[in-house]
Amino acid sequence: MSAWIGFILYAIGLLGYNGTLRRLGVSPYLAWITAMLVQILMLYGFAMTGWLNLGIQLVTVLGIGLAILWVGLSFFRKAQLKFEGIHLFDFWMVGLGIVTGHALWQSPLVHYDNFSHWAVMVKFMVFTGRLPGAKDQLISFTSYPPATALFITQFVHWVGFSDGAMLVAQFILIWGSAYAIFAGLRDRSRALTSFALCFTLAISFVFNVAIRLNNLLVDYVLPIITIAALVGIFVYRKRPLLLCAHVALFCGTLLLVKNSATFFVVMIGVYFLYILITNHHWRWRRLLTVPIQFLMTLGVGALPFAWWEWHVKHTFTVSKHQISTQAYAKQLNGESHQALIKIGHKFLTQILSLNSLSTKGILLINVTLILTWLFIRFRQHQRNDLLGMAVLLDVIFIAYYGSLFGMYILSMPYAEAILLDGFERYMASIVILNLFIGAIALVRVLDRQQFEQNFQKRNTQAFKSATTKNIYQMATLVTGFFAITMMYSEITGTKFTNKMNHNTLPLQMTRVSKQWHHLNHRKVLIVDPKVVDVNDYYAGYVGRYWYFTDKAVGQENFMMTPKVFKQTIENYQYVAIPETHRTFTVLTKKTFHQHVVTGLFKVTKNKLIRMH
Repeated sequence: MSAWIGFILYAIGLLGYNGTLRRLGVSPYLAWITAMLVQILMLYGFAMTGWLNLGIQLVTVLGIGLAILWVGLSFFRKAQLKFEGIHLFDFWMVGLGIVTGHALWQSPLVHYDNFSHWAVMVKFMVFTGRLPGAKDQLISFTSYPPATALFITQFVHWVGFSDGAMLVAQFILIWGSAYAIFAGLRDRSRALTSFALCFTLAISFVFNVAIRLNNLLVDYVLPIITIAALVGIFVYRKRPLLLCAHVALFCGTLLLVKNSATFFVVMIGVYFLYILITNHHWRWRRLLTVPIQFLMTLGVGALPFAWWEWHVKHTFTVSKHQISTQAYAKQLNGESHQALIKIGHKFLTQILSLNSLSTKGILLINVTLILTWLFIRFRQHQRNDLLGMAVLLDVIFIAYYGSLFGMYILSMPYAEAILLDGFERYMASIVILNLFIGAIALVRVLDRQQFEQNFQKRNTQAFKSATTKNIYQMATLVTGFFAITMMYSEITGTKFTNKMNHNTLPLQMTRVSKQWHHLNHRKVLIVDPKVVDVNDYYAGYVGRYWYFTDKAVGQENFMMTPKVFKQTIENYQYVAIPETHRTFTVLTKKTFHQHVVTGLFKVTKNKLIRMH
């Protein structure tokens, strides 16, 4: 019940910001994600000054106050918002959003990176009320910016901490961004173009299959916020003040999502500059105002990240994945030319392989845009820009390949780089982004092919012939059907993954003990019979997250004498055995004269005491 009350309070707060932004001129389709990003930056300011918990309460209460204010004024018929109407995509977004959210609420966290950083960062901020400092060894990747973690922390603060709550929070951020793509429609009453974008949204999750929605990694968050930023630039192209504020907000937040967001911010910057140049009548004074406008906007957008870089540099002496030209130069000098050639060869082989999901995505985008261009150009005899769009997206793909290859040779150890570690995961981000860009361009061109171009006159009679009407209706039904079934496929895929994961280490931990929520330095041994979980530190990271301690260690090898075994165990305060380990059970019998199978035990001089 308390979770529902907390959710309602959070939702009212979000509505308050949404209503305020809409009254300031923000598009109703962009208002949700804009409201979320505004709150993230406000929370960021509080977190950086050491007032995170107070900030969460003040930011939410301010939103609730604004909601009450707008409801009160509307009651007196003042400051009312124009009703945008309800469209088919609204039903699709709300209905399938609720079903997806319900599936995520019941999902556990399993992926390695949740425990090495993303989930443990949220847990740290929820239960300590601050950002980690130099003494907090629990957080390994201290240079990772905290934008999504702050957003999730705010949500969890109100609804209660759980894996499901964290996943739902991130999904709200993703769904709010996704809603922005419908601002790119020329006519939102057209069912075909609306369902085409819904279908695109459903397809995008196919390319996110390496991560899925039941993980806190940001590889899908980056492109979905970026497409919202690009759509906003197009929508606000005739409103310079709102345009600049929009770009600064989205760039500022994206840079705080992950260091690798730089590529996406550059894309936003290039499109922003293009809009500034093309949407004005050129006079001599424009030669000066455009670069000033451009540089000032991006300068303001870069300030939050500059503050973060300063914070990392002054708080942590050494930080993993910190942006450093010296580190890059050292890495490059350390790699032999032969090693670089090997990585390059492996990279080319991967991108040219038809087994690569990202390569299939690139081909899908190109084939769809080029075939549509050919049909409209030579069958309908109408000019359109879809061929140019396909070329532009290919240029973006090539540039991204270059930046990704640079990351492999500059930031990764050779052992990881030669395996192209995380290649499909990283490529998914740009494939998803370009999929949305291509889809929005496509539906706008398709809308221009409609017989009736006056939106007010469009109805069931506004078709060139009965044949074109039948084709339109059939295409709408097919697209709508696939938009729904593809999204259901993602939901059932998530549920299936959850069932398959029932015997993974994090799920086993739930069966042996409750989570600890008080930050501590207790020494905990995680006894894991799987060698791979111990060797890649997965067991240790899961233990650190679960028991909220920086001194949890995984161990599999217990081939030792009872005397050495006793000494080893006495180095720890607690022992967690999530899965039966035969050697450990035998040695416990010999050493402590106890039959121990699974559970959490406190270590004493002569025996292990089971914790309940």
